[in-house]
Amino acid sequence: MRTRPLAAAGALGLAAVALTAVPATAADEASLSVLHGVPGLTVDVYVDGDLTLDDFEPGTLAGPLDLPAGTYTVAITAADAADDSEPAIGPVDLELAASTSYTAVAHLDADGAPTATLFTDDTSTTKAGEGRLTVRHVAAAPGVDVLAGGDAVVSGLENPKEQVLDLPAGTVSASVVAAGTTEPALLGPADVPVTEGTSTIVYAWGSASDQTLALATQTVDGLHSDPSAVQAGELGLAADEGTAVWPYALAAVALLGATGLAAVRRHATATR
Repeated sequence: MRTRPLAAAGALGLAAVALTAVPATAADEASLSVLHGVPGLTVDVYVDGDLTLDDFEPGTLAGPLDLPAGTYTVAITAADAADDSEPAIGPVDLELAASTSYTAVAHLDADGAPTATLFTDDTSTTKAGEGRLTVRHVAAAPGVDVLAGGDAVVSGLENPKEQVLDLPAGTVSASVVAAGTTEPALLGPADVPVTEGTSTIVYAWGSASDQTLALATQTVDGLHSDPSAVQAGELGLAADEGTAVWPYALAAVALLGATGLAAVRRHATATR
């Protein structure tokens, strides 16, 4: 796996359509990150007929971007399609609400079929001395438990659901196992930091049967004040319920490419 820098996604969007003629204020914007968690699937994405993201590959976490709230028309094609005249998905309209943080995840369902989930990130305020740990199951695998110190802190989590925990700041050594068991570990153990005022989001993605399971993480900072999403990359291993919306999540990928150049400038210190 590799994480493509956000700058690369921005460069791919130089030819994208202008999304708005009027500068948006922070209150008018949505925050969007995208995780591509479908092993072996590479796609092209078009916005209003323009190729905005070329050969978007698995294992890539892009964002966050601040996007003007509004509706965008997108089409998803096979990689290296000549144009968007024969889309595999779409065209569809994607509506983003202002003042909301989203993560769109292209992934496999429990049976191994490509799908996607659009999650709304919990940016509510945390208590002093606490951080937030969110676990999202987006892998082709049955229900899982998440163990910390040998005890199940998350039980029976199924694809494509999440569970949110507010915990004392510190480090959690976590393992992912089949629900109702303690071993063998499907993933981990891995040390996951729980940082005061920060939401750490951990994704189990890939396929158990194909032995491509992996963990990816992202963080959302500033939960003691104004939330601001920050990409945190991958660990290299690999609960509000999301809504499965495959076209919408890949449409979100398109928007990342279409507006990446401006976002790179704004978030140059917040990506890695």
